[in-house]
Amino acid sequence: MKWIIIGLVALVALQATLWVGQGGLFDFLHLKKAVNVQLRDNQQLLSRNGALTADVADLKDGVEAIEERARNEMGMIKPGETFYQVGTKNE
Repeated sequence: MKWIIIGLVALVALQATLWVGQGGLFDFLHLKKAVNVQLRDNQQLLSRNGALTADVADLKDGVEAIEERARNEMGMIKPGETFYQVGTKNE
């Protein structure tokens, strides 16, 4: 009977280590969640990098993107163009 109790205590100690010890189930679940968060962040960054790469390629190859940025960000117009600004009365 004494050996059975010792065996059960050893089994419980091993199970406790499996569940809550270093490298146990709780650590595994925490790491799994961290990996999923990192994968989601990486996907967002890849999407952003793809848009930036396309923007850089467009700026290198064509003048349309440069012209669009000059018009939108700096308010520039082409020679010979007339700029009209329409305002609304705030009431």
